[in-house]
Amino acid sequence: MISIFKACFEFSFKAASAALFGILLLIAFVITASMGSQEFYGFFRYDYLLFYAVLIQICLLYLKLESWEEAKVIALFHVMAMVMEIFLTHPQIASWQYPQPAVFKILTVPLFAGFMYSAVGSFFARSLRLYQVSFENLPSFGSMLILALLSYMNFMSKFFVPDIRMILFAWSVWLFWKTKIKFQLQQHQFQLPMLPILILLAFIIWIAENISTFYKIWLYPSQVDAWHMVGWGKLGSWYLLLLLSLVLVLKILGTRERNGYWHLK
Repeated sequence: MISIFKACFEFSFKAASAALFGILLLIAFVITASMGSQEFYGFFRYDYLLFYAVLIQICLLYLKLESWEEAKVIALFHVMAMVMEIFLTHPQIASWQYPQPAVFKILTVPLFAGFMYSAVGSFFARSLRLYQVSFENLPSFGSMLILALLSYMNFMSKFFVPDIRMILFAWSVWLFWKTKIKFQLQQHQFQLPMLPILILLAFIIWIAENISTFYKIWLYPSQVDAWHMVGWGKLGSWYLLLLLSLVLVLKILGTRERNGYWHLK
């Protein structure tokens, strides 16, 4: 019983540590909600969230809670996410909007927005190290990269050509059906199928999305007049975005052998 308790505690502690960036951002979303659209000393809520996110990143690197290699892959994901944000918040697309003003922004997107995606990349990168993760039967990086890039492009291309989301879902199931994740707890190795974990993570991010929209970090068109929960369909979007983040992290931070075994460098 004690060993089970210790394993659960270790798992929870490492999960919270891996998600530290995201947890700290969510706390800031709640605390700054009362600022609304008001200006404080020349800056707005989104600007202070940007300063806060940069400070978190600096502290993670300074305290060696995050390596420079991990920071690089997170930065790459940050840039790709910002490009997508700029496109999807364009007035002619308007998939969602940032309802409050900001000094530091690119067109319609406050600069802090990219850090929300960075939190996802940070979680993956830190989880791999904290849990000593390895993979069995991981598909080739070529296959995973094509799936990830098509998923990324489909977020934007679906407004002009047919949405291929269902094809991407089916392809991802076929691709990762045999993939297993191995991780360490209490000096014991555990193994789980990869797909259910990705779905669970997509659900957790969906909860975080509901918290974020409730505190008006961003709003979907149907939430402008009155807030309501984000639709379940967004789970699919987060699932595909997780794939993009995961592929970048795995490619940069680890090595895949010919037999499909992946491990950290």
